[in-house]
Amino acid sequence: MKSPMKKAFSGWKLFAALTIGLLISGWMLYRSVSQTQFSEVKNGEGTHSWVDGNNNGKIDLHDASDFKKDPSGTYELQTISSVLKNINWTGGSVMWLLGAILFTAGRDFFYILRIRILTHKKLTWKASFYVIMIWEFASALSPGVVGGAAVAMFILNRETIPFGKATAIVIITAFMDNLFFVVMIPFVFLFIHHSDLFPEGLDSSVPLIWWFWIGCSVIFGICSLLYLTLFWYPSLATKFLLLIFSLPYLRRWKFIAKEWGKDIEAASKEFKAEKRSFWIKVFLTTVGSWISRYLVINAVLNAFIHLGFIDNIKILGQQLVLWLFMLVSPTPGGSGVAEFAFGELLSSFASSALLIGVLALIWRLISYFPYLFIGSILLPAWIKRTQK
Repeated sequence: MKSPMKKAFSGWKLFAALTIGLLISGWMLYRSVSQTQFSEVKNGEGTHSWVDGNNNGKIDLHDASDFKKDPSGTYELQTISSVLKNINWTGGSVMWLLGAILFTAGRDFFYILRIRILTHKKLTWKASFYVIMIWEFASALSPGVVGGAAVAMFILNRETIPFGKATAIVIITAFMDNLFFVVMIPFVFLFIHHSDLFPEGLDSSVPLIWWFWIGCSVIFGICSLLYLTLFWYPSLATKFLLLIFSLPYLRRWKFIAKEWGKDIEAASKEFKAEKRSFWIKVFLTTVGSWISRYLVINAVLNAFIHLGFIDNIKILGQQLVLWLFMLVSPTPGGSGVAEFAFGELLSSFASSALLIGVLALIWRLISYFPYLFIGSILLPAWIKRTQK
């Protein structure tokens, strides 16, 4: 009987997945670059006046119905392109943006190094690169709370890693990522004041705080569950697989689920026997990948805004909050949630809300959108390379 994994990578399904992926990528990019906002100007040199078109008594800078054309108005419509033209581009800006690209590459390097460690170098550097790029592609198209872990085990399996061990590896990576947050949260609150993490005076401040603590609870719960599944009760994974494959359309592959369960339990015993140095290496590569990911935003902000050492430390702390929002996001790649949280948390570092929006776009152009297009390009070559 043909494996469900081989069926999933059949011709028309692969073509459909690539088409959908590229369409979603293009739509997300278009939506980001077409963002507009009204901005207040001085000396009556604006093009619009506020008329409270939505009758809520507030100036909604993103709502076109709230304004009307007026040659002597005090507001003007700004676009991403107009803000970019007004930015003072310097040699330092270019260097910081190149730094942001290098930090993004550094994030992937640490991920590649981690997967090499976890597979005991069974995967070559080339194979590890493909795995991480396709994994990032899947993560970019998946809700933040799901991530690419749902397909990562199949990616590893096609790279000749037994499915049970591949599942155990994915569990370990998810556990380490969540452990990073569990370890870092106390340090952040120890060294950074609460008001620096959640800017006061914002209407959304209270919801942000609640969302943050809900996210913390989810992360801690997931971390505990993954730890128990991997190191104490690997049979939980077997029971979960059997439950999934008891569904009507998957029942005929239930025997495969049993084999996977046995492989997971065998991989669990193998990983439990690893030395402490092995786990230190895995955790350090995890820390390296997340710190590199955080430094991308610091580099983007430093490219256009003068920031001191303390400001950069505060931004690093705020990113812990930002990424928690993205991790529990129901949207693909945290889209929408990422840009909103970026603007809310970092609004104190720039006077223009649209400038913050532009910086958020630059950040996403460097650290998110490339994976959508790179993944779409690499996927056919990877499928062909691993078809045996």
